[in-house]
Amino acid sequence: LLVLYGAVRYVAQRPAFSLQAVVLTAAPQRIENGQLQKVVREQIRGNFFTVDLEQTRRAFEQLPWVRKVSVRRKFPWQLEVELEEHVALARWNGMALVNTHGEVFAAVAEEKLPEFRGEQENAALMARMYEELGTELAPLQRHVAQLTLSPRMAWQIRLDDDMEIALGREAVRERLARFVSVYPYSVAVRMTNARRIDLRYRNGFAVQSPLGAA
Repeated sequence: LLVLYGAVRYVAQRPAFSLQAVVLTAAPQRIENGQLQKVVREQIRGNFFTVDLEQTRRAFEQLPWVRKVSVRRKFPWQLEVELEEHVALARWNGMALVNTHGEVFAAVAEEKLPEFRGEQENAALMARMYEELGTELAPLQRHVAQLTLSPRMAWQIRLDDDMEIALGREAVRERLARFVSVYPYSVAVRMTNARRIDLRYRNGFAVQSPLGAA
């Protein structure tokens, strides 16, 4: 058995079994080719039979914008790499990004994104709430520019027109829906150019306009 094992090991390490290519299943959108080539040159060791697939997977996952990686051998003499990239949903506390799964990750995004401010353990909750609040705001053609969740679990948003809305901790979506329903009458209730709307009331809300509260 030892002789057989040694013979198999000897044959498997011959140059004839060297890896000839690392193939991506799809072209990446965010990941730079130079970063991928560096991983291939510096991190992949061994041949078709001896390469450590788990170590290779971890090496690719260290790259910015990489969320998940699947690595498998593909005959003849290739490695097939499937990369799942992060899809940025928002900026996170001004120093990172959060993806559509509510996961915080480190990368640089050039495009304009909303800002999330909160505790990292609440990132997934904030991602879900962002989508829900966006649905409620759709009739107004307004968007959330900043979403804040305080340590006491109180919600606040700033819209793309700089209006701030305090939503509190309970019935958040229902409160915003009530605001949206009366917004068409904004002149009558002095919401035009309002700086801040406080929805933390059971049967109404407060409006702070540039001239004072209403």
